[in-house]
Amino acid sequence: MTGRFALVALTLAWIAGLAASGWHPHDRLTWWMEVAPALIALPVLWWSMSPAAAPRFRLTTLALVLIGLHGLILMLGGAYSYARVPAGFAVQDWLALDRNPYDRLGHFMQGFIPAIVLRELLVRLGGLARGALLAVVVLACCLAVSAFYELIEFAAAMMLGQGAEEFLGTQGDPWDTQWDMLTCLIGAISALALLTRLHDRQIDRIQPPLYCH
Repeated sequence: MTGRFALVALTLAWIAGLAASGWHPHDRLTWWMEVAPALIALPVLWWSMSPAAAPRFRLTTLALVLIGLHGLILMLGGAYSYARVPAGFAVQDWLALDRNPYDRLGHFMQGFIPAIVLRELLVRLGGLARGALLAVVVLACCLAVSAFYELIEFAAAMMLGQGAEEFLGTQGDPWDTQWDMLTCLIGAISALALLTRLHDRQIDRIQPPLYCH
């Protein structure tokens, strides 16, 4: 699957996801805040495929597929609010959990997917050699992204008061912020462990390797 085909598929999936999730969301403001990253990312992704940007900024198919999946996860969370996603209740009952775990999935993917995207940018644009140091930098960047998102949630809570409860999705857990960042880190580690070799092969098709492992 070519990068352009993947981007077209991503766009169609996101249009369908936005229409379905935005038809009658649990809370309209929460929906807007949750889907905002996808609305910002889509024009950037199309720009990356333009003649002015490609091939330097063209992402691999793997990165595009993961970004597409992340957008759909955000849209589903925005439709119900993360604490009310039906699939999360099913998992909660199955595993006898104290809370709906869909929010944990969202933060796991907040590490899993940026790990690949950031790794690609650091290798192709930053010129970092592939190896242990690259992995450490990627993990640090993913934690920074997670911390930044928690600060956004903090700002929303300060500005909106109780109106930010659905966006925060803490479900009464005083350690929710710490769990979110830990889950993000686990996601980032998992992505590097599972996808590094596949990712390297796709990067090399776009940009021949300049650095060795």
